Amino acid sequence: MDATQGLPHPLLHPLAHARARWQRWWHNRLPRQDVLLLTQHNVYILPTRAGLMLAATLLVLLVAAINYQLNLGYLLTFLLAGCAIVSIPVSHGTLRGLTLSLQPPEPRFAGGPTPLHISLNNSRKNPRHGIGLSLPGSGHWVWSDVPAQGSSTLELLLPGGPRGRHPIPTLTAETHFPLGLFRVWTVWRPATLLLTYPQPETHPPPLPAGEPHSTGAAVRQTPSGEFDGLRPYRRGDPLKAIVWKKAAKTDELVSRDSQQSQAVELWLDMALTGGGSVEQRLSRLCAWVVMADEAEVDYGLRLPSLELLPSHGEGHKRRCLEALALY
Repeated sequence: MDATQGLPHPLLHPLAHARARWQRWWHNRLPRQDVLLLTQHNVYILPTRAGLMLAATLLVLLVAAINYQLNLGYLLTFLLAGCAIVSIPVSHGTLRGLTLSLQPPEPRFAGGPTPLHISLNNSRKNPRHGIGLSLPGSGHWVWSDVPAQGSSTLELLLPGGPRGRHPIPTLTAETHFPLGLFRVWTVWRPATLLLTYPQPETHPPPLPAGEPHSTGAAVRQTPSGEFDGLRPYRRGDPLKAIVWKKAAKTDELVSRDSQQSQAVELWLDMALTGGGSVEQRLSRLCAWVVMADEAEVDYGLRLPSLELLPSHGEGHKRRCLEALALY
């Protein structure tokens, strides 16, 4: 991969290109970890624009006080300078000693934002104020205070990306507390990889016809594309045979017909998705997996390099979606 990919053009924007190259080099040197303890080694501090303006103002006041021999001028200058100097350890201590923890994010479908939940844990006996978190280049900050010997949770929305497994972007935490004269910040590279499923097709066709077992008959489908391996609830049916999702939608209890379900197998085969690009075919398979899971029928998944035997449940659904995401 080209090392300059995603960077500003070196001829059109030389300063921005050099800055981006330096930031990329610096960030790549940071270790990836889901729990980060902030110490004096990874917390940085620099004056803000307000701090630089205050320094310039103090310099003018000092020159005026020396020129006109103003004792009150000296008093005001050194009083303001003393407050600014005292704020340095206070600002640095607001982040130093804090622990940042990333809660494992749930997999999401492509195209939708992914919420990231970050816990700020404070082990000290004094609260911390004005701590913000942001994603690189977003310009959007989420701010919070952390109580004494307590924790606070912040949520960041990660923009949706393509299917696959992707690293979480570098995060920035900073504070301007207490006077806004200094920016104290840290850079954090989480180690967790985000799993993104393909985006389901908006209007997919009905589920494909099931394949008969060696002793089974062909499957029948209703006009809506649902398998008729279901029948009205009969007194005495076990609870695990009731299709609760369908009952919640229609307010009618239905049970699985064990004889019909044993006669056929539903296979979601990539060869049955029709033409189109690979992404379009994966999108249709993804929609079929969701439809089969909602119908609570056993289904299997066939890809050119993988075959998952028919089953049902949340775990099987996740395995199928993960296989589609990593295909």
